[in-house]
Amino acid sequence: MYRYSSTFRNLTGRRYGRYGSYKRRTTCCFNMVYDCGSCVAKYFLCLFNFIFFLAGSVVLSVGIWLAIDKNSFIGLLKAVPNQHLPQFTQPAVIEQASYILIAAGAFMFIVSFLGYCGALRESQCLLTTYGICLLLILILEITAGGLVAAYRGRAEVETKNFLTTTIRKYSVDKFSTASNESNAITLMWNHLQAQLHCCGVNNYKDFNTSHSDRVIPESCCVLEGDASLLKPVYPICTSRPSETNSYYLVGCYQVVVDHIKSNMNIIIGVSIGLGLLQLLCIFLAFCLSKSINGYK
Repeated sequence: MYRYSSTFRNLTGRRYGRYGSYKRRTTCCFNMVYDCGSCVAKYFLCLFNFIFFLAGSVVLSVGIWLAIDKNSFIGLLKAVPNQHLPQFTQPAVIEQASYILIAAGAFMFIVSFLGYCGALRESQCLLTTYGICLLLILILEITAGGLVAAYRGRAEVETKNFLTTTIRKYSVDKFSTASNESNAITLMWNHLQAQLHCCGVNNYKDFNTSHSDRVIPESCCVLEGDASLLKPVYPICTSRPSETNSYYLVGCYQVVVDHIKSNMNIIIGVSIGLGLLQLLCIFLAFCLSKSINGYK
């Protein structure tokens, strides 16, 4: 029978104290999480956030490029043989798009960076920060949805007021694709009206026509061929619109609402899926953080 000893001898003949051996084992466990659940959580978070990290980096880089060097981007678009792209070569459009891309890309970059590095380096601080960020985003989404449902009437009024404010900032002349003063909002309204066959928020009266001979823009007319070209079937429709040659009495707001109602099941399904994905990432982040704390 061997007598119990506080030390042991390893294969190389070195002697370690009982507490020294325990310290080496716990350090090894801290550097690599061994249990199956923690490993799955770690590599799922790494893969998921690495994809979003790359996407955020690309979006952020494109946004910075557009903000710094618009001319090279415009030259690149003009070199592409596509008759629709010249609409997006206006400096004002590119500048506004760059701000949106920078904001979206920076947000994706920062959040995914926290999740990826936190999981890869097994950092409790980064994982906890990542989980809290996702939790706050989820709470904001649920709160926004609840407020819209609870104050539906008020939300509709405020949405209409906001859209009416954006559309009244420009005269009808500026809604022409040939105008040099086109911007992102102008393009958005043009394509919205052309694709949904509508005009204005409520109707054509939302446009500021007091200093113009044109009553509606081309995008409110009945168009021929590709709708994105904004070529009216009846050119006279811009000055003398009727129910035959235009959609001047059809409001875009109601058309969008009807479209949303008809696809409500798809929207609910996508919303639930995104919410569950966020919950999964939050759960895995906090579980992995707790596991790391246990190994410490």
